[in-house]
Amino acid sequence: MIRFAFLLLIALVACGVGPEPPAEVQVQLALNWFPEAEHGGFYAASLHGYYQERGVEVDILAGGPGVPVIERVATGAVAFGITNADNILAARAQQIPVVALMAPYQISPRCIMVHANSGITSIADIANITLAMSQSSGFSQYLRWKYPFSNVEIVPYPGNVTQFLANENFAQQGYIFSEPYVARARGGNPRALLVADIGYNPYTSVLITTEDRIAADPQIVEAVVQASVQGWEYYLDNPDVTNRHINTLNAEIGLDILAYGAEESRALVLDPIARANGLGSMTLQRWQELLDQMVVADIIPANTVIPSEAFTNLFLP
Repeated sequence: MIRFAFLLLIALVACGVGPEPPAEVQVQLALNWFPEAEHGGFYAASLHGYYQERGVEVDILAGGPGVPVIERVATGAVAFGITNADNILAARAQQIPVVALMAPYQISPRCIMVHANSGITSIADIANITLAMSQSSGFSQYLRWKYPFSNVEIVPYPGNVTQFLANENFAQQGYIFSEPYVARARGGNPRALLVADIGYNPYTSVLITTEDRIAADPQIVEAVVQASVQGWEYYLDNPDVTNRHINTLNAEIGLDILAYGAEESRALVLDPIARANGLGSMTLQRWQELLDQMVVADIIPANTVIPSEAFTNLFLP
């Protein structure tokens, strides 16, 4: 019955049916990490009034290591969250009915950062080092399934580049416009190996909610999605004011890093598919491909997820 109501409401929203959200509806949006450039479009939408113009006040909550974004969204503790597509599929495999609403990053900025003098020029070459990365994340599980990682000690991701700079035999996960930039600015010589280049490319910084919220508040969902898209469009062209705001929320990320992140994000957000279909749009083919990769790598069991139910483009402009 819930699934029927969800699909019915999706159809009604597509036809423009439903009440307008009341003025000043207040909702919360939980981030998956501390405020950074990867969240710039959402902060731009708030800072420049795009949410408010649509009758919604969005309180953006900073995240951090291990923050349970999906659990908070699923339990209704927050209305919306930011996560990555592989996390969404893993959640749905556990019967957690979260839904992707828009995906800013068409190309994942996830990378493995190695020392340039290590001789490692691809992820397949990684051997005989210490590698700091989350052992539970989908990309980590996929990499450990795909590659032998001979004589590699995998340790927890430290959240900074201090150990990388101190140890020539240390590599770590990162985002291509964040950790490598910081390491280089502090005297290191990093080489960033993009995980998307080996074919594992989940949509990133995805805006999510639940099937129940879509059914109950479709116009609020639509308002948040469309304002978020507008925020991202603005941020990519005019990031300075938003970056100064993000810097006040996360002083560890300097304005130079934020400016670099915004510039590097353009190609990752506005790839040819997004330019053709619209910023934030998603395709069933991409979701199916990701699901197949996660199943073959034993990250989630087969036949537990219907990829077409994991996302919707119907709220996009």
